[in-house]
Amino acid sequence: MTVSVLGVRHHGPGSARAVRDELRRLRPDAILIEGPPEADALVALAPELEPPVALLAHVPGMPGGAAFWPFAGFSPEWQAILYGTAHGIPVRFCDLPAAHTLAGDPGPGPGPDAPDAPAEAAGLRVDPIGALARAAGHDDPERWWEDVVEHRGDTPFEVIAEAMAAVREGYEPDEREARREAYMRKTLRAAVKAGFERIAVICGAWHVPALVEPFPPAKADDAVLRGLPKVRPELTWVPWTHGRLAWWSGYGAGVGSPGWYDHLFSVPDRPVERWLTRAAAVLRDEGLAVSPAHVIESVRLAHGLATLRGRPLAGLGEVTEAARAVLCEGDDLAVELIQRHLVVGDKLGHVGDGTPMVPLQRDLRDLQRRLRLKPEALDRELTLDLRKPLDLDRSHLLHRLRLLGVEWGTLGESRGKGTFKETWTLRWRPEYDLALIESAALGVTVAGAAAQRARDLAAGEPVTLADLTGLVERCLLAELPEALPAVLAALSAKAALDTDVTRLMAALPAMVRAHRYGDVRGTPAEGLAVIVHSMLDRVCVGLPVAVTGLDDGAAADLLGHVDGVHAAVALLDESPGGPPEPQRPVSGRAPDDRPSEPGPDGAAAGAGAGAGDGAGVAGPGRVSPRRRWLATLRGMSDRPDLHGLIEGRLTRILLDAGELGDAGDRMSRAMSRGHAPARAAAWIEGFLSGGGLLLVHDPRLLSLVDGWLTGLGGEQFVEVLPLLRRTFGGFSVPERRAVGERVRSAGRRAEADEPDLDERRAAAAASTVLAILGRADG
Repeated sequence: MTVSVLGVRHHGPGSARAVRDELRRLRPDAILIEGPPEADALVALAPELEPPVALLAHVPGMPGGAAFWPFAGFSPEWQAILYGTAHGIPVRFCDLPAAHTLAGDPGPGPGPDAPDAPAEAAGLRVDPIGALARAAGHDDPERWWEDVVEHRGDTPFEVIAEAMAAVREGYEPDEREARREAYMRKTLRAAVKAGFERIAVICGAWHVPALVEPFPPAKADDAVLRGLPKVRPELTWVPWTHGRLAWWSGYGAGVGSPGWYDHLFSVPDRPVERWLTRAAAVLRDEGLAVSPAHVIESVRLAHGLATLRGRPLAGLGEVTEAARAVLCEGDDLAVELIQRHLVVGDKLGHVGDGTPMVPLQRDLRDLQRRLRLKPEALDRELTLDLRKPLDLDRSHLLHRLRLLGVEWGTLGESRGKGTFKETWTLRWRPEYDLALIESAALGVTVAGAAAQRARDLAAGEPVTLADLTGLVERCLLAELPEALPAVLAALSAKAALDTDVTRLMAALPAMVRAHRYGDVRGTPAEGLAVIVHSMLDRVCVGLPVAVTGLDDGAAADLLGHVDGVHAAVALLDESPGGPPEPQRPVSGRAPDDRPSEPGPDGAAAGAGAGAGDGAGVAGPGRVSPRRRWLATLRGMSDRPDLHGLIEGRLTRILLDAGELGDAGDRMSRAMSRGHAPARAAAWIEGFLSGGGLLLVHDPRLLSLVDGWLTGLGGEQFVEVLPLLRRTFGGFSVPERRAVGERVRSAGRRAEADEPDLDERRAAAAASTVLAILGRADG
């Protein structure tokens, strides 16, 4: 009976090749691998998987009760698994069970067998790779390990075992490490007792001395393992990514350059030449000019650097410096492209249909196939046209997943006009599988689980009015009509008890968008219109009280809410097929000639002005939402106690809606000497907020502003200058240019309108000037 302990580095390409070759030479009849023994039954699925993949252990119903054991194609453990399954050799895991790891014992973290994980992070008193590198006269442990192990591919396992034994001499493992190594020995004893003759153990190099006889007594190991807390975990394979193998991903025994290591493992022939050729292809794909001559020179430079530094093969540092100097011509942004696409990479693994999955995962996989949405590890932009059934179904799926905490898609601003377009950025992350597993208790389908999550959120505490209105919108976007009754009931109860008008105003736009967008998608939302109208009525009642006694900050905040409600009312009052409501001309202009300014979500501030009264929304015998809202603003606009910012904005809204015929008189009063310059400037800011086109198209208003501004004294002008800069600075460049041209044109017209010069009256002044100039004789 022989036991061969092969000490490796996790995710080491040289170690992986060496393990594969050593197993072919040893021809073992049993293989033990560092990992959770509950996953023994999952080993047979390995040939169906495409790495990188990870073992996921989780405890149902236990928040945060999960752990991952990642494997890449260049992981020695993965190569051992593939060898065992291909030759019918039993493969078992021998690390501390996940039942103890997830119950409170520290999980499988970094160890000294991961040279890129610092000793402090591993909780060790000695860095073994660093000690060996220093003994060999090297100051860079990572470079030394790559030169003597990873770049060779013929790892001398006996030498590594001897070196680790020397480093561990006198070392006492801590409690966590002692438990892990005690269980490894326990598994090894069981394999010997089972009658296996040639046993191969693949573990981190640091553990090799602990697994070489003579062992401590079995009773001593049993005592170390006695009384450990225990849970009942479930295990499965999940896809992983190269990005998650990187050291910054949170996996302690990771590698900083998984793409480079994958290249070293899969391309043993001329790896430097092939790597720099791939780097040139990446740069060419990005539109950069890179020729074959660049590649040749960069290869020469990489090999030259390796020779100068005494390395057997150019490492990542050498090829990166060569690419920076030759391929990228010193451009760090181009180097970053190579780093992102090649050094780390965006490879995403795949698990087969035979892998254990919860019903929710299987439903998602079926939906991904039907909707032709392939999960990928790189950012992919997707534009959906909601008028197409396939795109609409895709949108529903992405919104449902977001409710479940699976942020596969990030919703961006649509490039098209209207509400029929959605633009998503898709990027799949491995932890989304865990989120799906944790949501498995909510339902067996994505739609059912999302609906239940929405109901749970509506019933949760504490929940705000804004949370509930946003939840209604999310239910409509995700097409979850079965969840809407519970959410609407919670919203109605919350709205009935909320007396803060600002919270009602903040919540109303989302409710109106939900109603409007739900109609566009063809999603019924019974009861939503009733709640919207009830909230609007309460806003109209409470707003006159809320505008009393405001300081500058409170006035600015309330102004944002007023604009939001005004834009929402415009959407609410739209009625397809309804007759347009007649409007009165504004300042001598026809209704169609007045400028419209964009409001929130692209709605025009005066969009409701040309819409119907909302028959079917307001109902017969009821005042339309637009009329109700404008009447409230009209009643407040004449109050003398309004803040200048609020009064100016209300005047502008009513002017755009065709409700005022005396806007010029109101502006004259607001800018009269009876008001402080600061208040007049605040009035102007509110009146002109949203755009300056009104001054371009209405000469009378422009003249009033110009006259007021030029009539200010020096001290008054300095006092109001910050407000004026903020107001006019908010205009777009074309608007400012157009206003300036209008003022210039008005000045030229004023000069042209000046009366002819009275030469008789000017003669006395002219003679005086000529005398001063010494030209009294004319």
